[in-house]
Amino acid sequence: MNQPLLMIAAGGTGGHMFPAQALAETMLAKGWRVKLSTDARGARYTGGFPHTTEIEQISSATFARGGLAAKALVPFRIAGGVITAAFKMMRDKPDVVVGFGGYPTIPAMAAATLLRKPRMIHEQNGILGRVNKLFAPRVDAVACGTWPTDLAEGIEGVHVGNPVRGAVLERAGAGYIQPGDYPMELLVIGGSQGARILSDVVPPAIAALPMAMLQNIRVSHQARGEDEDRVRSFYAENGINADVQPFFQDVPRRMSEAQLVISRSGASSVADISVIGRPSILVPFAAATGDHQTANARGLVEAGGAILIPENMLTPEALTAQIETVLGTPDAALMMSRAALNAGKPDATEALVHMVETLAQHSHPNKGARA
Repeated sequence: MNQPLLMIAAGGTGGHMFPAQALAETMLAKGWRVKLSTDARGARYTGGFPHTTEIEQISSATFARGGLAAKALVPFRIAGGVITAAFKMMRDKPDVVVGFGGYPTIPAMAAATLLRKPRMIHEQNGILGRVNKLFAPRVDAVACGTWPTDLAEGIEGVHVGNPVRGAVLERAGAGYIQPGDYPMELLVIGGSQGARILSDVVPPAIAALPMAMLQNIRVSHQARGEDEDRVRSFYAENGINADVQPFFQDVPRRMSEAQLVISRSGASSVADISVIGRPSILVPFAAATGDHQTANARGLVEAGGAILIPENMLTPEALTAQIETVLGTPDAALMMSRAALNAGKPDATEALVHMVETLAQHSHPNKGARA
């Protein structure tokens, strides 16, 4: 029997690509072929995908970038991408198409709609992104990573959680070492957008900690390339042991070893923090569409696993106080780690896989379960 084919469409940020990667890993292990449809920007995030994933770069565009000339070309670039995707699907017919959001998913999802392929979307955030909002009424199923998700009337969502990569699952529920008078790890991650304010505020906040606490701290700080040198210099000038890089390939390891995580509340970051189970200070990205990062953080905060600081209230003084509160009260930090773990959904990938297989089976009722 021919291998069933899953087409994954995902956009150009880690928030879209990491859950897509998790689904690809599992479907390949179950005997499916997997294709990833993205654009050149999204292709930069494909390094962690299994090598057997077939990568297709298809042109797409957004009105959110570029000048007037670039915006004028957007409809033509998208139309060209849709035509290309449709011809590819007619030659190599996917059994199911799953979109994870982001404008690079438009060609594949539009082609799947035109060709009436079985299709679904996964929304990572508590509020539908622009592209997923466009396709939500036009797909067979809507999987939700954050619950509740704000959906239009008449659209039903299934809460599956946000799939995490295999490297995160390997660290799921890793034992937590309470803060104390010994070496402690702080992990600072800002995501691909809005990381600058963390580079501005976090280093001076850490430097203001009591010396008895500061001398035990090692910092892993993910800073954008343009901020990397100044952040590294600040830590060095203040005698703080810090590893500053634009991107950590081993975030799951660093997170599992951390006593505290300071992070934006992108959906993937929140999922990783809760599956591994670590206390966190979350700073939602104020410019996120519909303030969805605040919605993402809500469940973890209400569970007692995280402290939320709105961006407009993020000052070095405020952050210093919260860091000191967590690291200075070991029992409370341990309770936060357990609360975060209880809020996690490590079975999110399996739930999403079940939806994919069910959709494929309903679309091919005479073939049974093909995987």
